Amino acid sequence: MKNETLIGPRTHALLADGTTVCIRPVAAADHDQLQGLYEEMSPENLRLRFFAAGRRSAEMAADRACATPHAGYRALLAERSGQVIGLAEYDTGDTGTEAEISIAVADGLHHRGVGTLLIEHLVSAARADGVTSFTADALSENQEVLRLFADLGLRTTRRFEGPEVRCTIALDQVDTYLTAVEERGRAADVESLRPLLRPAAVAVVGAGRKPGSVGRAILHQLKAGGYTGRLWAVNPAATSILGIPSHPSVSALPRTPDLVVVAVPAAAVPATAEECGKAGVRALLVVTAGLDADQAKALLTACRTYGMRMVGPNCLGISNTDPQHRLDATFAAHHPRPGTAGVAVQSGGVGIALLDGMSRLGIGVSSFVSLGDKYDVSGNDLLQWWESDAHTDLALLHLESFGNPRAFSRTARRVTRRMPVLTVDAGRTDAGRRAAASHTAAAATRTMTRQALFTQAGITAARSVGELLETAALLHSQPLPAGSRVAIVTNAGGAGVLSADACAEAGLTLPTPPAKLVDDLVAVLPEGAAIGNPVDATAAVTEDQLGDCVDRIMRHPGVDAVLVALVPTAVATATGDDLVRALTARPGHRPKPVVVVRLEQALPVELLSRTGGGTVPAYAEPQAAARALAHAARRAAWLARPAGTVPDLDGIDTTRAHACIETYLETHPDGGWLDPRTCAELLDCYGIPQLPWAWATTEDEAVLAADRMRGPDGLVVMKAYWPGLLHKSAQHAVHLDLRGDSQVRAAFRDLETRFAGLLTGVVVQPLAARGTELFAGVVQDQVFGPLVLFGLGGTATEILADHAARLAPLTDHDVHDLITSPRCAPLLFGAAGGGPVDLPGLEQLLHRLSRMASDLAQLAEADFNPVLAEPGAVTVLDARVRLLPRRPQDPYLRRLR
Repeated sequence: MKNETLIGPRTHALLADGTTVCIRPVAAADHDQLQGLYEEMSPENLRLRFFAAGRRSAEMAADRACATPHAGYRALLAERSGQVIGLAEYDTGDTGTEAEISIAVADGLHHRGVGTLLIEHLVSAARADGVTSFTADALSENQEVLRLFADLGLRTTRRFEGPEVRCTIALDQVDTYLTAVEERGRAADVESLRPLLRPAAVAVVGAGRKPGSVGRAILHQLKAGGYTGRLWAVNPAATSILGIPSHPSVSALPRTPDLVVVAVPAAAVPATAEECGKAGVRALLVVTAGLDADQAKALLTACRTYGMRMVGPNCLGISNTDPQHRLDATFAAHHPRPGTAGVAVQSGGVGIALLDGMSRLGIGVSSFVSLGDKYDVSGNDLLQWWESDAHTDLALLHLESFGNPRAFSRTARRVTRRMPVLTVDAGRTDAGRRAAASHTAAAATRTMTRQALFTQAGITAARSVGELLETAALLHSQPLPAGSRVAIVTNAGGAGVLSADACAEAGLTLPTPPAKLVDDLVAVLPEGAAIGNPVDATAAVTEDQLGDCVDRIMRHPGVDAVLVALVPTAVATATGDDLVRALTARPGHRPKPVVVVRLEQALPVELLSRTGGGTVPAYAEPQAAARALAHAARRAAWLARPAGTVPDLDGIDTTRAHACIETYLETHPDGGWLDPRTCAELLDCYGIPQLPWAWATTEDEAVLAADRMRGPDGLVVMKAYWPGLLHKSAQHAVHLDLRGDSQVRAAFRDLETRFAGLLTGVVVQPLAARGTELFAGVVQDQVFGPLVLFGLGGTATEILADHAARLAPLTDHDVHDLITSPRCAPLLFGAAGGGPVDLPGLEQLLHRLSRMASDLAQLAEADFNPVLAEPGAVTVLDARVRLLPRRPQDPYLRRLR
């Protein structure tokens, strides 16, 4: 296990200049290239590396790196287009936990991040091997390597010894390191996307001479859309298409294009990509669909080998509306309207709907990327681009899959602090499904997992494209509300009732206006107006009266937003009043959001222009307006809450936990459910409180165990056990309230008889005190990582499925949300009259469960049910843990998909 590389045979990642390199373990066949790496260094660089300039050092260094692998030693190299450009090594020697490292980068490639990237991958591998610190010796004049170590983001100390410096680097997974890695990754990512979204030259391969081909349509869009760079077609049967010069091949073009659009049949895609790579093309847009597995592999291999970023395959295209870099490489029917919304979708149909919707609203798009099958460029890449492009203030995503959700979550948490990020929660096929079983994996649905990701990252998740557009209109045009308190004003009582229902159903509150506000509104509204919430201004209200009413409500500190529901009346027509104008014609800044509901409106949502600039969203249905306001209120609450922290926990013994798991997997190589003793030991490693228990395999042992376990009431509980038993209550494998030896013996004989051939023993416990029965568990999702669930426990967990979920590692805010989100939450705060349960103890339990799941990649599932919560204690009464033989994956390691 120790000599297996964590990062796999080959991992591709981006350098600071946006170019791609391959990071992989050194092989014996690399000897000559590694020796050449050193021999081609200048004498000065050789001296800084080896403290001497002798050429013999190059051969010895290559010998060491290519020697037979041994425990405690790792060597990783970086290569570009098959050429080795860097090497990083560590060796623990006899220490096991402290490793000495060395780093070498080819001359001419310094300051591009080669060394830093290698060290990051070496750090990830070392952590998996149990290494806790690196040491390195350098000449004090070698400022480049000293700066490299200092800028890693890890805690580094220096000790000067004459002309040398000894650096010690702690490998703790601290947030400063993740932030530094994230920032380096963001800069490299943005640089790599420039040839894709701001190309100086574009070629379209597969543009036909006759109308009807996708390639020709994209070529037309590029020309008609005002692309100002060099533009060519590639077609061996034509010299000109649509008045654009055509050449027989990519290699025959007058210069190498930055971006090539590939619109050829699937069988020709790999060869086209290979030709582009050899020509030095930096980015591909592959619109072709229907690639088989071999064609897909060859396409991605060509992109990685030659360092090309790729959008697609099977996509609608890309566009950039920046006037200086105008680019429309799509086959959509219309050019996107320039604006400030970044849009990324996997579905071409959804992309067209969003482009049309944003254009119709007048918001427009800054850039649009149809990700298609998403072999390379992802939503995470686009978030980082929009964060840096200085044009985007709203991000819209439609993602059907996630390549690295934990990295996506960190990026989204940062970006959502700067701009709203909206998504359509697609694929909710299991929405509303009841958990068919009480164990965690059955309760954890993919819908629940996605929603946890969106909630923790501050992403606004709509349930449809229409809802996304409704919310985008409000977030684009109005300030965020300070809370969820809404005042409704209407000229028709029925419209007010519909709006009130919609707001309540969306989770908004309708505060009753205080006396002072009532008096203010009576003074400006017509006689007969009903001053409540809703405010029924009656059909007689004039334009000026309505405007004064809204202004006075806006000034009231107990209102966070105003919804104005209007219907056309003959009264307004006769007087020439335009009630909508009361909201759009008054100049001045409004510090709170105002939305309009016009029941006669043909379009679901519109943006109405205001005098002096700005817009007001108008909705055809009050439900749409209420949903948008609720999303805005949730975003405001998320922004107002400081970033959560993952607390330090005492009493954690990860070394013993890993040893416990390794021992189990040695005898159970395929994994499985832990026996009670191993399970209890693992929980003890994380300080998780458990009800005392004893193990018995015979009737006499059960009697002795009961004698030890009896409490003051003299009662014990007996639970059957065999590997794979999940539902003890459902199988009547539990005996409660056992008193005296005779009842214990009878219970054991009953279990032994009914479960003959299965039963391997019983667990005997004291009868637990009364309290609230809860459920806590975790399931390790291969894509999303560990998901922690919490809610009502006992047998009711199967029926009610009253659970909340958050992705680990849990912050203090995440734990608070877990405890307060389920419907059973009032019970925990004393709603039943028994006083609140031990809330700090409950928080500790969830944090420790989260830590256990984050530490142990082999932990496939943990299930604590019931967890007994009392005013003075929180105790796990029954626990099950399932292991699988998995290797840890570093979700934050910089690598391409």
